[in-house]
Amino acid sequence: MNATKARAGLLIAAAVLTLAGCTEIERAMNKGGDTPCREYVEQDQKTQRVTITKFLEEQQGAEPSGTNVDLSIAAVNALCSVQANADTPIERADVAGIFIRK
Repeated sequence: MNATKARAGLLIAAAVLTLAGCTEIERAMNKGGDTPCREYVEQDQKTQRVTITKFLEEQQGAEPSGTNVDLSIAAVNALCSVQANADTPIERADVAGIFIRK
């Protein structure tokens, strides 16, 4: 019985490490602000959040707040939904420009 518990514990630990590692690998391979709209809209919500977070970190040099990430997701979704060129990078999303005419 102790061997069974030990194996179960190892399997759980391996699963946790694998999941944590996937997030770091996904984050490292993510293009951030260079992601074209075409790729961004095909991502699931979790991956979109990783993409936007990385993009904001590139811009700000620090971890963005959750509110900033949420607002930027809305801005990028709006940009990509009206963008005629699917190759436009998401870094061109302008949160202020959506609401304020320049």
